[in-house]
Amino acid sequence: MSLLSTFSIERLASIAISVVLVMFSATLHEIAHGYAALKCGDATAKEAGRLTLNPAAHLDGFGSIALPLLMALMGGPMFAFAKPVPYNPRRLRNPSRDEVIVALAGPASNILQALAGTAVFGLVWGQRLAIASAVGSVGVYWAVKVFTSYIYVNLSLAFFNLIPFPPLDGSKVVMPLLKGEAKAQYYRIQAYAMPVLIAVLYVLPSFLNIDPVGRFLDLTAGNLYDLLLQAVM
Repeated sequence: MSLLSTFSIERLASIAISVVLVMFSATLHEIAHGYAALKCGDATAKEAGRLTLNPAAHLDGFGSIALPLLMALMGGPMFAFAKPVPYNPRRLRNPSRDEVIVALAGPASNILQALAGTAVFGLVWGQRLAIASAVGSVGVYWAVKVFTSYIYVNLSLAFFNLIPFPPLDGSKVVMPLLKGEAKAQYYRIQAYAMPVLIAVLYVLPSFLNIDPVGRFLDLTAGNLYDLLLQAVM
């Protein structure tokens, strides 16, 4: 087997792992939104069958599969989105407060997943010699690969979704702070949000070599990722 073939197989395996981790992490992200809404008085997500670990109920063909796959192939930061859980703000006990809680529940779930992944990675790293003797150095390599990818994927999802731009979760946090014409203007922006977001994610980096989202994730998810690994290695 040639070196090129070996590299290609490893690269494809890494991409497949990353996409699966994104799908799993995005599923828990959406469940967190629905569960937070339920605790705040809105059972819409539960009634729609969205409080389930079945990925089919949450995954979006483009946002959960094609987008992370494309970003992985491009070698850029890994992020994605799933189908937003349905919820009715009129059923929330305190809409102005609870909408923010529901919005932040998704990114918070990703931070918790990253912390859990760090804890497990610390155990794997501490026992790497014993693991290597049992399953070989290749087994250690892929265990490290899976857990470090899981940590970074979740940090990227958390901070990406905190960007205050529709339809991301950060926009739901900003919305209650806006009044009058500012809120009306923000609603008008939502009509063009997805094309603008796609342009920022693809057009600017590919054609103008400008990547504001990638830079933002390097400063947030990337730096926190480094700190977490340093803490357990």
